[in-house]
Amino acid sequence: MSLKYSYPKEKIKVLLLENIHSDAYEMFASNGFQIDSRSEALSEEDLCKIIQDIHILGIRSKTHVSNKVVKSANKLLCIGAFCIGTNQIDISACNQRGIAVFNAPYSNTRSVVELALGEIILLMRNVINKSQDLHLGKWDKTSENSFEVRGKTLGIIGYGHIGSQLSVLAEAIGMKVLFYDIIDKMPLGNAQSSDINELLHQSDVVSLHIDGRKENHQFINADYLDKMKEGSIFLNLSRGYVVDYFALKEALLSRKIIGAGIDVFPDEPKSNGENFHFILQNIPNVILTPHIGGSTEEAQSLIGRFVPNKILNFINNGSTDGSVNFPSVQLPTQNNQHRILHIHRNVPGILAKINQVIASNEVNITGQYLKTNEEMGYVIMDIEGEYPDSFFGELKSVEHTIKCRILY
Repeated sequence: MSLKYSYPKEKIKVLLLENIHSDAYEMFASNGFQIDSRSEALSEEDLCKIIQDIHILGIRSKTHVSNKVVKSANKLLCIGAFCIGTNQIDISACNQRGIAVFNAPYSNTRSVVELALGEIILLMRNVINKSQDLHLGKWDKTSENSFEVRGKTLGIIGYGHIGSQLSVLAEAIGMKVLFYDIIDKMPLGNAQSSDINELLHQSDVVSLHIDGRKENHQFINADYLDKMKEGSIFLNLSRGYVVDYFALKEALLSRKIIGAGIDVFPDEPKSNGENFHFILQNIPNVILTPHIGGSTEEAQSLIGRFVPNKILNFINNGSTDGSVNFPSVQLPTQNNQHRILHIHRNVPGILAKINQVIASNEVNITGQYLKTNEEMGYVIMDIEGEYPDSFFGELKSVEHTIKCRILY
């Protein structure tokens, strides 16, 4: 019997949405894949129609991959989130269909931090209002409500990759840093861990860097805003739904908070050129930016290489390093052998049933790897030479199998 191979690369279809960097296109093209690249996000209805023949989906933050979309994706092998967050993807639905999800948790960190730091300086110096006055022909050279950041206290809520790097740069320009996180974190430099109420009370600037999990919906509410220091500044460059913006508007209008920088919104346009309306528009000393925290050429190029590299390792080799939902496995490259990937629900006895199929078909294994997480198990088998036609079908028929494919 001749060797059996995986699905031909030239038939693998990739859909890239939301203006993903050209580096990603080039990496997939160099592997011979068919690529459909679009600048806009797609609605659930449109995505359900087009995804039926797609093997690899690349998105950013505006495309929502719902359970309905996943069920429509008959051939989908993996999803690449070309951003940090994956809340826009129904991970549970992906688990049920054996679809690996990859993201870029670190690639745009520096870009977000630089924007936050720049906004802190602009807001503390009252630059936004001064600039708008000059555009209107009004000259107002005064030091009133203009402050140095040196010696001021920055409170960081969420001390992950972005929060901790902001901590380092803020301290380097002379700020005192307090941080709050639900997990114990090792402080960098002279940053100090703090109770959130004390952080809000002491900080001249509060910068929010938390994820979009359901528990964080409107995390910053009227109660927390009321606890902030009089005349302080607030930044949200994390997720749109984690702030009660109605309460923030009241705090700004009452001058409890004298400035804000907002980069993320509960409802964002799906493509450039669409109309945008937001409750904080036309309020003095408020910086509104269109979700560009990670939108630098450097960050997008880095993401455009990082995510495809993880996806290609999975498609070509079976490695799942960097996946947010699959057990993490880094695999060696094999030559002149078959590699079979078996994804199944994590219940007892599956490996024994797989090995029973192998033994009954007298298949010679040269390597076998098993890794599990709470929901699924992932078995990789390298086998030598020929195998019966019934072998692959029997593996797919093992109880609790989610997906099984021949890699090469």
